[in-house]
Amino acid sequence: MARIIIADDHPLFRGALCQAVQKVWPQADIVEAETVAEATIAAIAGPADLLLLDLHMKDSDGLTALLDLRHEFPALPVVVVSASEEGRVVRACQSLGASGFIPKSVNLDVMREALTQIRDGDLWFDTDVTESEDDTALFDKLASLTPAQRRILNLVSQGMLNKQIAYQMEISEATVKAHITAIFRKLDVISRTQAVLVAKQLDVDMPEVKSV
Repeated sequence: MARIIIADDHPLFRGALCQAVQKVWPQADIVEAETVAEATIAAIAGPADLLLLDLHMKDSDGLTALLDLRHEFPALPVVVVSASEEGRVVRACQSLGASGFIPKSVNLDVMREALTQIRDGDLWFDTDVTESEDDTALFDKLASLTPAQRRILNLVSQGMLNKQIAYQMEISEATVKAHITAIFRKLDVISRTQAVLVAKQLDVDMPEVKSV
């Protein structure tokens, strides 16, 4: 029996995803999650065949959740289902290891078609995605950061000093400095400002949600 995790904080859209999943996996054990934290707990609780992930939830607003889940569960296929349909977002999801990108604006027939293709082991992206070498290099750098380094980079982006980051993360200031040095090296930057500019590529603007 397939086990599918659906992570989306909109109950109506979760319901639509459940319908689509049940058409493709009639006997599926569907686990619903309203946050990335709940989705992570569900993935830890037992093997899953697929995780459907919204980029915008209570504890997530961008591509960081995709990076963290791919890092923690490398064998788990993750398909992004999002209202953020810009080409750069689709390219980023593909580059960061998503198995597919399904826009929330598509109808249920297209959604079932996408899930069927993914079930059969293929990738599915709604638009033709052409990744430039710059795109690939940038997201490879971001993907090389550990979850702790991404959290520190996020705190740096909020303007926090090393001492404040150390207090927030309950680690020593020396450890923060070591992480920041590693972040600079991995991102090929020489300043906090440059690192923040790279980190902004993980942000995703939230457009108006379209009906299913």
